[in-house]
Amino acid sequence: MAAQQFDMIVIGAGPGGYVAAIRGAQLGLKVAIVEREHLGGICLNWGCIPTKALLRSAEVFHLMHRASEFGLKAEGLGYDLDAVVKRSRGVAKQLSGGVGHLLKKNKVTVVMGDASIPAKGQVTVTTNKGTETLASANIVLATGARARELPGLEADGDLVWAYKHALNPPRMPKNLLVIGSGAIGIEFASFFNTLGAKVTVVEVMDRVLPVEDAEISAFAKKQFVKQGMDIREKAMVKQLDRGKGKVTAHIEKGGKTTKETFDTVISAVGIIGNVEGLGLEALGVRVEKTHVVTDPHCRTGVAGLYAIGDMAGAPWLAHKASHEGVMVAELIAGGKPHAVDPDSIAGCTYCHPQIASVGLTEAQAKDQGYDIKVGRFPFIGNGKAIALGEPEGLVKTVFDAKTGALLGAHMVGAEVTELIQGYVVGRQLETTEEDLMNTVFPHPTLSEMMHESVLDAFGKAIHF
Repeated sequence: MAAQQFDMIVIGAGPGGYVAAIRGAQLGLKVAIVEREHLGGICLNWGCIPTKALLRSAEVFHLMHRASEFGLKAEGLGYDLDAVVKRSRGVAKQLSGGVGHLLKKNKVTVVMGDASIPAKGQVTVTTNKGTETLASANIVLATGARARELPGLEADGDLVWAYKHALNPPRMPKNLLVIGSGAIGIEFASFFNTLGAKVTVVEVMDRVLPVEDAEISAFAKKQFVKQGMDIREKAMVKQLDRGKGKVTAHIEKGGKTTKETFDTVISAVGIIGNVEGLGLEALGVRVEKTHVVTDPHCRTGVAGLYAIGDMAGAPWLAHKASHEGVMVAELIAGGKPHAVDPDSIAGCTYCHPQIASVGLTEAQAKDQGYDIKVGRFPFIGNGKAIALGEPEGLVKTVFDAKTGALLGAHMVGAEVTELIQGYVVGRQLETTEEDLMNTVFPHPTLSEMMHESVLDAFGKAIHF
């Protein structure tokens, strides 16, 4: 059978792939997208979305326990873990179905199956009905990534979980060990801790949330410990001994190894790109540390072959993948889009308290030779934060002292994942401190802290 011809073929229907496909179709291209499991990819089905649904349930549960602080009464508080998970899975299912609707609406051909690229410009898809061959001068790789597993610490779905098991847990842990304190690990730690589990977090680096500004990490750690978490930094889980209903972890810290028993372990030690089985090596695609090497416009160096999202490396964020998808589609359609600037992409962690950041940390700015000015404003100085009952938090800004350019912004506290975009827009527009100072922020809002932090960097803060 002759190959079906397309202007663009996308492999992977996650937040990078399906967005690329839709944008390509909007630009008049004939587009096909191949997905082997679920439309929406890991993000919608087993990542960003369902975890936020779980964390929302935990947040509401936490607020219920604080009812008396707000003059309210709540008695007999409890939760139904199965119902919490059911809601989360329902949210994921709804959004995955929405992706299918959008692809159909934009006349994108969807092929479910496993894809490989046997030759340049050709895609072979193994489906449940056999094999289909698609052809295009432009192929976009958007196959995402999966959880990294370390030898001896592999997930089994019973005692040791990866993120998929934690999203659909077979039980509520009583004594939980979380290995890794990046966004995934600390979000699950926060969720299960709020529901009552005793949580221990082991991080090999010198601080939790190691990609964040050191001051923000330290503030967050203080809050986690206050909530009852046991945080171990500069520590490593060397071995897991699995027994009946328990796991004994060998934890090394400061040259000494201790053995501690847990009923559940979550391994969250990073991700690796889904680069196998595609035929990339034969095509001449360069792969380093399980990620495809690309130029700033996501070109692989092989004509007509692009790689976007998690498989193309850091930052491993859905919104980065989506923006790259739009950029590549416009490039294929003959446009001249701007390359994505990784330093202007915000990172958000939805634990309690939330963390959000964009640009350079204070340490990175200094390491790069900038003469900097740093501003800080605490939540306790903001009327809206106090009214919400959320006085614990910090907004921090880093500026180039010579030019006034906003180099970075870092936040910890209630709803900062919604606030950070203000600074993202500022960086995108190459805003200076004067522009931000002259902007009128509405009162009473949490956003006023963003203004005050800028003012503080230049010695002009009003309320602190």
